[in-house]
Amino acid sequence: MEEAFFELRNVTVWRGEHRVLHDFSLTLRRGESVAILGPNGSGKSTLVQLLTGDLSAEFSRDRVCRLFGEDSWSLEELRHRIGFVAPEQARHFDDDETTMNVVLSALRGAYGRTREMRFSQKEKEAAKAAMEITGVAGLAQRTIGCLSSGEKRRLLIARALVHRPEILVMDEPTTALDFAGAQLLMRCLRQAMAQGCTVVLVTHHPEEIAPEMARVILLKNGAVWADGPTRKTVHAASLTALYEIPIEVHWRQGWCHARVGA
Repeated sequence: MEEAFFELRNVTVWRGEHRVLHDFSLTLRRGESVAILGPNGSGKSTLVQLLTGDLSAEFSRDRVCRLFGEDSWSLEELRHRIGFVAPEQARHFDDDETTMNVVLSALRGAYGRTREMRFSQKEKEAAKAAMEITGVAGLAQRTIGCLSSGEKRRLLIARALVHRPEILVMDEPTTALDFAGAQLLMRCLRQAMAQGCTVVLVTHHPEEIAPEMARVILLKNGAVWADGPTRKTVHAASLTALYEIPIEVHWRQGWCHARVGA
């Protein structure tokens, strides 16, 4: 069994007076790409913050929150080991920033202008390779303001991959994308997995669970509702209970097709 890179045990997280996660336990391992699925308010965003090191849970003998086996960590180090992509990241860049500079900025742990920063040829080649994987290498001289929403999203994935991270965390990656953009982005995620990257996909939508993802975690009301092999976890009864509406589920060529039932 692969080594765990993320461990939570008996963790409770509060936001003001609201308890977001309650007595929460979860282990994620290298080499095991997973999807985390749940409705609004289920605790997905808080879990993402714990997973990317942006939030620390209270530590005690009975409560554990570890990243790569450590109870404390350097965010700079984590940025090289965990790539993170969320739709709102595009707003951190000026419209006239070139796409190549957007990708290169990750190597300095920065958002925004990189025009006065110096990058080695090796770093530029790493940026180009990441853009090749995500299908945006042909846009290297364009500005981010000229890109479609789907192109921006794939550019952000390239930015997350430039460090060759062990883990890629995707938070609601297809939000606001049209059908074609969403399909291209999912193809990009599958390519990252084929390159050996472990992907953690956080989503509302079961249709986004790629065939390579053998494990699905369902969250509800700040707790793990279900956790197991994809086909045994994602079915009509589980999704109906999760979203509290009748849902029909069909599988075709490894993809889940879910719709509201009668």
